[in-house]
Amino acid sequence: MKNPTLRRAAIALAACAAVAGSVNVWVEARGAARICSLDGVADADAVIVLGARVYSDGSVSPMLADRLDTALALYRARKAPRILVSGDHGTGSYDEVNAMRRYLEGHGVPAEHIFMDHAGFTTYDTLYRARDVFGVRRAVVVTQRFHLSRSLFVADALGLDAEGVVADRRPYTLGSLVRSNVREVGARLKAAVQTLATPRPRYLGPRIPIGGDGRVTRG
Repeated sequence: MKNPTLRRAAIALAACAAVAGSVNVWVEARGAARICSLDGVADADAVIVLGARVYSDGSVSPMLADRLDTALALYRARKAPRILVSGDHGTGSYDEVNAMRRYLEGHGVPAEHIFMDHAGFTTYDTLYRARDVFGVRRAVVVTQRFHLSRSLFVADALGLDAEGVVADRRPYTLGSLVRSNVREVGARLKAAVQTLATPRPRYLGPRIPIGGDGRVTRG
């Protein structure tokens, strides 16, 4: 390459790609070490279900249904006495957490055992708030495999004793998997920066002990 400007740009681009690749490998490896089978996961204070898409009629998307069904299996196996559902409820017109609560209640989980985090706008916010608002010290995190390593990496960096169970209970469309995995590359880079800087989440609020009655989180 004869043009020195183009050559420098190419070198810089290659260096950035190498750093991004290394960070992704690091986050994946750190998190993957904490993934367990449903039977092999240790008992915990709570199962944490990370939010995902909810439809306009209030029904949950297939990925979210699989996360909730995995949480149900853990709850029924007595791996944790409480389920913490965390997601986006930033507006009155979009509400992931109450959709998750209704799903769990419809499958037999007592209302007092379901805690709702209405400000779980990101994975980082969810796990930070699980620790500082709900007082969770030992958790089982439930989400799809593409998302789970990053979630457990963040939990570990925040001092949460957490393991994870994969919620891939059905085949997903190729398009959704491609989009999710592409987004995950940038999300892992962001997670690495967040865990070094440890910013506060968008909202914290008063303590709501996870061992209490989840109905206090209704809203």
